[in-house]
Amino acid sequence: MTRFHQMESNGEQIKTFIFGNKTKQNPTDGSETLKILIPELLLPGYSFYTWPSAQVLAWFLWERRLSLPNKRVLELGAGTSLPGIVAAKCGAHVTLSDCSTLPKTLQHIQRCCRLNSLTPGKDIEVVGLTWGLFLDQIFQLGPIDFIIGSDIFYDPSVFEDILVTVSFLLEANPQARFLVAYQERSSDWCIETLLKKWGLQCNIVDTEHLGSELGIDSQELMGNHTIHLLEVTRRS
Repeated sequence: MTRFHQMESNGEQIKTFIFGNKTKQNPTDGSETLKILIPELLLPGYSFYTWPSAQVLAWFLWERRLSLPNKRVLELGAGTSLPGIVAAKCGAHVTLSDCSTLPKTLQHIQRCCRLNSLTPGKDIEVVGLTWGLFLDQIFQLGPIDFIIGSDIFYDPSVFEDILVTVSFLLEANPQARFLVAYQERSSDWCIETLLKKWGLQCNIVDTEHLGSELGIDSQELMGNHTIHLLEVTRRS
């Protein structure tokens, strides 16, 4: 993944993410590439910046792009929505969600979609969904194959709200999986007890060779942070 930066007059920074050959934006060898434009704003809040975990999850999805067409994907805490937009560009039916009480975040998600030629309400869905609250939006989601999230485990006070929501969605969609990438910020933070409490189990997904086929260093994707990728399912 290569990133380029462009600063707009309104203070918005647009990052370009290239999935595919690291050295060629327009390859002539027949290999596939995907360019995603992500606008970022210098505003307080987590949702206007693309965190390293999002890059890891997006690349993981890109490497599995052949399995994504017609899959139904829900991104939690989408923010700048890089993983969800990648999934949509690879043929998945994607719903991007973030807190229903953050209208500026939801507007920014729509901006990210439009910048990548995805029309909200037509090519992709954008909904307000607050973790731990069971309002109308969560009952209107429909069937789901994958729930995805990146760096949503950033504050221990919201861990249970996230897992309550995931547990509810997986109960309604027993064959679905929750793929979550998160940056390790404290060795004291743990979700194992909460997983058991809400009938969930998880496996660690190997990311050591992520991007290696195209010469991408996984540590480059992670920005020298410690990032883990988990697959969460219902407990057997």
